[in-house]
Amino acid sequence: MIPDQSFGDFELAGWEDESTVAEYDRHLSLVTTQSVEALLDDAHLSSGHEVLDVATGAGYVAAAAARRGARPVGVDFSATQVRLARERYPSIRFEQGDAQALPFDADTFETVVIAFGLCHLPNPDIGLREAFRVLKPGGGVAFSVWDMPERSVGMGALYAAIRAHGSLDVGLPAGPNFFLFSSPEQSTKALRAAGFDSPTFRQVLQVWRHSNPDQLFAMMATGTVRAAATLRAQSFRAREAIREAVREAISAYRRADEYEVPMPAVVAAAVKPRR
Repeated sequence: MIPDQSFGDFELAGWEDESTVAEYDRHLSLVTTQSVEALLDDAHLSSGHEVLDVATGAGYVAAAAARRGARPVGVDFSATQVRLARERYPSIRFEQGDAQALPFDADTFETVVIAFGLCHLPNPDIGLREAFRVLKPGGGVAFSVWDMPERSVGMGALYAAIRAHGSLDVGLPAGPNFFLFSSPEQSTKALRAAGFDSPTFRQVLQVWRHSNPDQLFAMMATGTVRAAATLRAQSFRAREAIREAVREAISAYRRADEYEVPMPAVVAAAVKPRR
């Protein structure tokens, strides 16, 4: 990390790294894609809709929208992610752009969705206001984030282990709380503040299946940005203690020959008022 690097620059540098993107795509996307259909449902996506997939990553949500007959556009700040999405889904339009300054005119889309991207923004409230701006009146927005850490066991186990055996204060640029929108109160408040009406909020069950109890730690250390940087900053002794604590926590979820770790999402949605 560069001293005095901003949170936005820190996140962008992390998600431009090809190995990080590949590891996320190989492992964590197996979990995050489990809530895609709920995200599109709650955004009231219909066939023929122009839909913007913000923080599109490898384009999973945009592709799911296209399968429903919508006309998606994916946008991501990472050129690496945009290249991957274009390679995987060549018939879909993907653009590089900032979620806090979307490169689209006002009142362009019937639907905007943001899957697990909101807390990667330096200012999520600006991201929601941008979603509001580019939506047509009457259009729907929906975003997904991780549920609270006590329910999203993989995330909770990792951060509990870091607090117990290491430190979360390792000099990373300050960004939004990773679980900022995991509560219905905060999500509803943020959507209303951005101008939306009729907010909804629900949990969506997801399960992370592993072949061994060390797989989750390994993935977090190689296929994420903020968590991986936090782990790299620990001492060797602390890192090994964190690894062992995560292993012990995950071992409780062994089912036959694999580990089934609860990793629920929450989906919040709302509507832009008609003029």
